[in-house]
Amino acid sequence: MAQFRHEWKHEISLSDRLALQARLGAVCAPDPHAPGGQYRIRSLYFDTPSDKALREKLNGVDRREKFRLRYYNSDLTLIRLEKKSKQGGLGTKETAKLTPAQAQAVVDGELAWMADSGQPLVRELYRKMATQGLRPRTLVDYTRRPFVYAPGNVRVTLDYDIRTGLGSTDFLNPDCVTIPAGEPVTLLEVKWDAFLPSVIRDAVQLTGRQTGAFSKYAAARIYG
Repeated sequence: MAQFRHEWKHEISLSDRLALQARLGAVCAPDPHAPGGQYRIRSLYFDTPSDKALREKLNGVDRREKFRLRYYNSDLTLIRLEKKSKQGGLGTKETAKLTPAQAQAVVDGELAWMADSGQPLVRELYRKMATQGLRPRTLVDYTRRPFVYAPGNVRVTLDYDIRTGLGSTDFLNPDCVTIPAGEPVTLLEVKWDAFLPSVIRDAVQLTGRQTGAFSKYAAARIYG
């Protein structure tokens, strides 16, 4: 079973982001998966016809989950199905690798192959698509600048240039048109296991900022 981790989220300004990049760069290691220090992420989020995932997020439901497809830097050779779960303020993530053909089949509603998948997460998504009407809902694109710190297994990310595909589910098309998801913001996320080292706690401290519940998916649904 995937391990639950502590999570902080803060919605911050551009000046905050620039200050944090300098601070974190001085104490953290660069993410080896981020050539040039950053990468572009595309996600396709799923929801029910009644917008269960969106409503639970906005209402702050304690136990909730969401499914998404994801790839990085337009690289279709590494597509992942992910399920994020939250419980008691802690979060965890389960993943399964998909081929482009499998991802497109999910988008197109061609689901029969999923029932016999050797990957439990794929079978779970199949069951929930069959019983709850879970379907792809909208694209979310954004840039991520990540930092890692080994003690505490800490990962700090700064996400910005968040864009929405509105109702588009054209997941595999890197040229799919997206637009800004509301006002420009940066999302600071801090994740750790048993403890958060004081050097990281101090580095991410921002005066007047409170832990929040900003959701890129919810931001992408701003227009409906």
